[in-house]
Amino acid sequence: MPERDSVSWNSIVTACASNGMVYEALELLENNSTPNLITWSAVIGGFSQNGFDKETIELLVRMQEAGFEPNARTLASVLPASARLKNLKIGQELHGYITRRGFISNPFVVNGLVDVYRRCGEMVRAQKIFSNFSVRNTVSVNTMIVGYCENGEISKAKELFDQMEAKDIVSWNSMIAGYVENAMFNEALSLFQDLQMQEGIERIDSFTLGSVLTACAHIGSLTKGKAMHSYAIARGFNSNPFVGGALVEMYSKSKDLLAAKRAFDEVTERDTPAWNALIAGYARSNQIEQIQNLLQEMKNDGLAPNLYTWNGIIAGYVENGHHELAFRLFLEMQASNLRPDIYTMGIVLTACSRIASIERGKQVHGHMIRCGYELDVYIGAALVDMYAKSGSIHNAKIAFYRISYPNLVSQNALLTAYAMHGLGEEGIVFFRKMLRVGYRPDEVTFLSVLSSCVHAGSVETGQEFFSLMEFYDVRPTMKHYTCMVDLLSRAGKLTDAYELMRRIPIQPDSVTWGALLGGCVIAGNIELGEIAAKKLIELEPENTGNYILLANLYAHKGRWRDLARMRQMIKDKRMHKSPGCSWIEDKDHMHVFLACDKTHERSEEIYGTLKNLAIHMKTVI
Repeated sequence: MPERDSVSWNSIVTACASNGMVYEALELLENNSTPNLITWSAVIGGFSQNGFDKETIELLVRMQEAGFEPNARTLASVLPASARLKNLKIGQELHGYITRRGFISNPFVVNGLVDVYRRCGEMVRAQKIFSNFSVRNTVSVNTMIVGYCENGEISKAKELFDQMEAKDIVSWNSMIAGYVENAMFNEALSLFQDLQMQEGIERIDSFTLGSVLTACAHIGSLTKGKAMHSYAIARGFNSNPFVGGALVEMYSKSKDLLAAKRAFDEVTERDTPAWNALIAGYARSNQIEQIQNLLQEMKNDGLAPNLYTWNGIIAGYVENGHHELAFRLFLEMQASNLRPDIYTMGIVLTACSRIASIERGKQVHGHMIRCGYELDVYIGAALVDMYAKSGSIHNAKIAFYRISYPNLVSQNALLTAYAMHGLGEEGIVFFRKMLRVGYRPDEVTFLSVLSSCVHAGSVETGQEFFSLMEFYDVRPTMKHYTCMVDLLSRAGKLTDAYELMRRIPIQPDSVTWGALLGGCVIAGNIELGEIAAKKLIELEPENTGNYILLANLYAHKGRWRDLARMRQMIKDKRMHKSPGCSWIEDKDHMHVFLACDKTHERSEEIYGTLKNLAIHMKTVI
C-alpha cells in the first residue's frame, strides 16, 4: 500500500468530519505527525457543522498553539459557533483578528460576523458591518431581517424585506416568524396571504405553516387555523413534528383537546416539543388527571420531560387557579436536576400574587437572586406586583428600584401598587415623574393613576389626567370611565358623574352604576340612587349587595316604608349576602375562613380560644 500523503490524509479527515464522525476526524488529526492548515480547518468545520460549539472554539485555540493561523475558511466555520454560543467577547476578538488579517472583504466571513452580533443583540454593530462590508445578497439580508426581528425592531426588518428584489422562502419565513415573535399576529397572516400570491417562490414549507398556525392560535382564529390544517394535510406536512406541534398548540388554546390529540397522533416522529404542546394543552384545559398518563406515554416514546414540559404544566395550574399545585411542582423541580428558568419564576410569582402569599413569594425571590434573575425588568415588575398584592408596599418599592433598566411595564407595576395601597398622592407624584422622564403612558398607566386620584380625592387632577388620554392617543375603556364616575361620586359631584355616564360611548356596566350608587349612599341622594339601583338590579338581579345598598340609602334618609319594602323583597327572593372571607398564612400553609365557618379542621380550638378571649375582655371591662 502506498504511503499516505497529506492530500489523501486530509481527504479522509474531511470525509469523517463532513459525515458527523467528528471525533474520528479529531483522532486522525492527532495521529497525523504532519497536519497542516487544511487538516485543522476540516476538523474545526466538522465540529462546528455538527453543533459542537464550545469544542470548535477550543480547537481553534489548539490550532493556534500548534503554530497555524486560521484562514477565511476556518473563520467561516468558527463564527457560526461563536454566534450560537452568543459569546460577544469571542466574537469581538475574532472581529479584531479578521480586520487585522484583511479577511473583512470575504463575504462568508462578513456574514458570519453579522450573525454573531445579531445573535448577541448588538444590532448597531451588525448594521455597521452589513452596510460597510457586506455583499448584499439574500443570505446577508435574511440575517439582518432575523436580527431586527429578534431585537424587536420590526419596522427596520420590514423595510429591508421590502427593499429585497429577490426574496426566497427563507426571507418570507423570517419576516412572518418575526411578526409572530413580536405578537403582530394579524400582520403575519396578512404577509402569508401575500406569499401565496407570489410566483417563482419555492413551495411553502413546514416553517411557514408552523409560524402561521402559531399566529392563528394566538388570535383565536380557529377557522383560519383549520384552513391551514387542511393545507398542511394536502401538502403532507401534518406529519411534520414542527407543524404537528403548532396544530396541537392551536387546538389546545381553543380548548378542543380531541382535535389536538388527533393532530398529535398524525405526527410520525413525535419529538419533545410536540409532547410539550399536548401536555400543556391538557394542563391549560384543566385536565389534571390526564397529565401523569401523558408524561408516562412520553417516557414510553423514549423522551424525557424537560424544563418546558414542567413550565407548561405549572402555567396550566396557575391559569386554572391550582396555585398550591403549581408551587408544589416548582419545589419538586428545585429538588430535581432541572433548574427553573426565568419563565418558571414569572409563572410561580403570579401564583404567589394570586394567593397573596408573601412568605412563598420571598422564597421564590431568594431563588431568583441566586439565579441572577432579579434584575430582569419583567421579573422585577412581577416582584413588585407580588409584594404589592401581598400587602408589602415597602418590599414592592425595593424590588422596583433594583431593576437595572426599568421600562413602562415596571413603571406601571409600581404605579398600580400605589393605587392598590391607597397611596394616591404618591401615585400622582410618581406619574408626573414618569412623564418628565419621557415615558409614554398606555391604558394601564392611566387606569392606575386615575385610581390614585380616587384614593387621593383629587378631582381636578383626575380630570386633568383623563383629558391627557386624548393627547397620548389612548382611548378610554369602561374601566377608565368607572374611575372617573367613582372619583366624582366620592367627591359629592353626583350630577357630574351621572352626566358623564350618559356621555359614555359604550353601555355602562354594573361596576360603574355601583360606583354611582355608592356615592349616592354617602351623599344621601335618593333620586339618583334609585336610578342607579334600578339599573344595577336589571344588570345583576341576583346580587344581594345591590338591594342592601339601596336599603341603606332608604335608612339613611329615614324612608322606613321603602326600607321595609326592600327587606321584604330580599326575603321573598330568598337572597343571602355572601359571607366575608379572610385567610392567614402560617409557615407553608394557608388557612381560609368564612364568617360563621366551622369546617376548619381545628375549628373547636379556634372557637374555644375566641370564647376565652371574649370572657377575658368582659372581665377586663
